[in-house]
Amino acid sequence: MDLGIKGKRALVLASSRGLGHGIAVALAREGAHVLLSGRSGETLEANCRAINAEGKGKADWIWADLSDETFVEIVAAAVRDKFGGIDILVNNTGGPTPGTTQDMTPEKLEAYFFSMVLRVIALTNALLPSMKEQGWGRILTVASSGVIEPIANLALSNTLRPALAGWSKTVATEIGRFGITSNLLLPGSILTGRLDDLDGAAAKRTGKSLDDIRTAKEAAIPVGRYGTVEEFAATAAFLCSQPASYITGSLVRCDGGAARSV
Repeated sequence: MDLGIKGKRALVLASSRGLGHGIAVALAREGAHVLLSGRSGETLEANCRAINAEGKGKADWIWADLSDETFVEIVAAAVRDKFGGIDILVNNTGGPTPGTTQDMTPEKLEAYFFSMVLRVIALTNALLPSMKEQGWGRILTVASSGVIEPIANLALSNTLRPALAGWSKTVATEIGRFGITSNLLLPGSILTGRLDDLDGAAAKRTGKSLDDIRTAKEAAIPVGRYGTVEEFAATAAFLCSQPASYITGSLVRCDGGAARSV
């Protein structure tokens, strides 16, 4: 299938590794011009070299820290300077530290709210005029399956990610007439460094081995295994595509059927 995004300009947040990097690669392989962002310039530069060596799309990078109060200004200026506008925005952020609701201090809650929610919304608002003007755009926000089924010991994530679900749905109703879609993509257990950290924390908390933790988690997933970054990124690329123009305001799961709700 031709996704119809060759030459489209895409910004992918937090794309030095993990899900963000996978999405950037998938979009570039469809011919998109991708701007990667994150806090590791060396890694981002290496990622761009690898993408450009494939010769299918183009890649550039900027240093940008979601916890920095100047994040939106830095990224919006880079988009203007490098692209002149934007077609595809992939809102992706790192996840918060594990813990219970009792571990949610006001300081932690505020800090993660700014980096995971406020700056995503503010950046989207800053880039939306470009999409409206051209009459085409894709906003894809990566969240968590905890939006529909809270995950044990991830109280901060379970609290903050649902705010993005309500926001994304509201945005979709406001911008649909401009040819712009807004969707939320919910990863389940996808093999990334983040999942390694969470499984390791679960092993430490329960006193079980890492292998036991993973065996039990995989047994609870209908497809019987963890997902790959490539599978997740392919789903993301489709939601950013031309053929997906009638999908908006949706929560899309990529979790191997793990969530039990309908």
